[in-house]
Amino acid sequence: MGVTGGLIALAAALLAATVLGVALRRRAGHFRAGPPGTGLPTASAGTDVLTEADLGRSLGEQATLVQFSTAFCAPCRPTRQILAQVADMVDGVTHVEIDAAARLDLVRRLRINSTPTVLVLDPDGAIVRRAVGLPRQADVIAALGSVVPVPGRAPK
Repeated sequence: MGVTGGLIALAAALLAATVLGVALRRRAGHFRAGPPGTGLPTASAGTDVLTEADLGRSLGEQATLVQFSTAFCAPCRPTRQILAQVADMVDGVTHVEIDAAARLDLVRRLRINSTPTVLVLDPDGAIVRRAVGLPRQADVIAALGSVVPVPGRAPK
């Protein structure tokens, strides 16, 4: 393999890394339904339900926003601010932040692979939405729309 072959291989590797990076960045912070890999809502799967004992505080009357963070996570601080703002705006919604390093039992059980990971729980603690990365405030509000009833409209 000469210099030309090496340059072609380098260019191909850079192109592949760029495409992968763009795809991962576009996906970050977007909410998905249910547990990872199943496509089913959690209540149907019957496995991923968080209790007040798991969270260390009470569930919200309408929904709970759960954030898994770590001390060295840069996007965790803005995520915390966004979730706290949304919880303050919507009645019956609480925000709970969990230190992933301190709660490895939950991290393993819920398959948390990176921080921040945000879960939207219904009033019973079932996970109905999940996002990895820094979410936009509008996306958090939209994810709550699947749980919190809007006056005059049935929940999704």
